[in-house]
Amino acid sequence: MIDSAAGFFAAVLALAGLFPVLATRWPQPFSVVPPIVWSYVATTLLALCGAWSQSPAIHGVQQAASARLMPALVFLLMVGCDLRAIVGLGPRALGAFACASGSILVGLAVAWVAWRGWLPAEGWQALGCLGGSWVGGTANLVATGQGISAAPAMVAAALLVDTICYAAWVTLLFATVPLAGRFDHWVRARPWDAPTTGARAPEAAATPGHVLCWLAAALAVGLTAGRLADSLPSDGPLTPGTWTLLFASLAGLVVAVTPLARLPGAAGVGSGLLAVAVVTLAAQGDVRGLDRVVWLVAAGFTALVVHALLMLAAARLWGFDLALCGIASLASIGGIASAPLLAAAHRHQLVPVAVLLALVGYLFGTWAGIGLATALSRFPGVTP
Repeated sequence: MIDSAAGFFAAVLALAGLFPVLATRWPQPFSVVPPIVWSYVATTLLALCGAWSQSPAIHGVQQAASARLMPALVFLLMVGCDLRAIVGLGPRALGAFACASGSILVGLAVAWVAWRGWLPAEGWQALGCLGGSWVGGTANLVATGQGISAAPAMVAAALLVDTICYAAWVTLLFATVPLAGRFDHWVRARPWDAPTTGARAPEAAATPGHVLCWLAAALAVGLTAGRLADSLPSDGPLTPGTWTLLFASLAGLVVAVTPLARLPGAAGVGSGLLAVAVVTLAAQGDVRGLDRVVWLVAAGFTALVVHALLMLAAARLWGFDLALCGIASLASIGGIASAPLLAAAHRHQLVPVAVLLALVGYLFGTWAGIGLATALSRFPGVTP
């Protein structure tokens, strides 16, 4: 059994890095379930088996990692958001994405009402985290959990529901590609020219110096954001955690429009911090409430059905074609890893649109998740 802070931190780093390394060597097993979910599951199992103690030293590492890594991660996530390129997408693409994200949040609210009697009492936390992920990505899911002080079991449930529902949804969207012609005729889709603006060119390989500089900057921003948050009032959803994430986001958006954003390494460091944050969360080994995860999965699929129906209505009303509807949906639910693949299956010139729409999701995902969780927690009879 590991009982020292140094030993525990070494185990966290190993578990965070093991599955991403395996995915580069054998990508097929990780094509549906991403490495970060494998890391979470493996860490949770080890925690339940007593691989490390819950000594004060280890608990201190867990608390410090949760408090310091999330604002640093959010900062690095925002550095990759090129606002000028996003605005260049135009109102049609952004409108489709707004419809996709809005319908997802409405679907999750409907699912909470429909399944509330079968869901855990803290199920609103899981659905809020799921909303953060389905508007943005896994980083937004974890950041939402941090912002609403969600129980670790609810974050674990959200990760599991996300994986199951995503696998089914991405399969369905790819299966509908051959139906594009008939769908476009049915909704009377209006033709549109994909914006010529593209995502940033792939960054150069990061040196150890780049990695260390980005890590230092991210941690410094997180520390500064935390100190600023402590001096502000905390009422309702505006807790010190949400203030901290807000300041870190703003700092990242400022850096994103400066030449510093072109320095390589920010995305890689952010991915590493995300893996460490997720593994640290899983290391607490709290699985209370997961006995009802089947109802959370049902709620997730209910949300997807509502999302699909509302997107059909939006397509009929505003003439969105199937390619744009699918890309907007998968840019939300799947993120930057899968949306470009669906775009290429429709038309290769839509790939930059998919990348930029996924970045829009990263920009708003955390706040969408926190807002949804706050709204659900205020339903009559719910104790936040």
